[in-house]
Amino acid sequence: MKKILINKRKQARAKRIRAKIFGVAAKPRLSVFRSNKYTYAQLIDDSKGITLISGNTKTEKGKKSERALTLGKNLAEKAKKSGIEAVIFDKGSYKYHGRIKSIADGAREGGLKF
Repeated sequence: MKKILINKRKQARAKRIRAKIFGVAAKPRLSVFRSNKYTYAQLIDDSKGITLISGNTKTEKGKKSERALTLGKNLAEKAKKSGIEAVIFDKGSYKYHGRIKSIADGAREGGLKF
């Protein structure tokens, strides 16, 4: 019973955040997903419903938060090559700490503006 309640709260948090966020081609949404083992991130153009750029931490070595920092830098690098300067950060239902914060910090270090 408790697991069901936790999932409903997570879904409500994610829905509340997504209601306020909408990415377009000039300023796409940086969406983050965190599994137990890996971290995934993608830049999404919500007006067309397509993924512009994506990345994950499957091939990198080190601690999870270090790999997430590298993921953020790599995404920023790819975005710069595509002509994207600014993004809207979508943390989903996750708290802004740990791997989620590392991705955001890496993207900022790479030159993306939030």
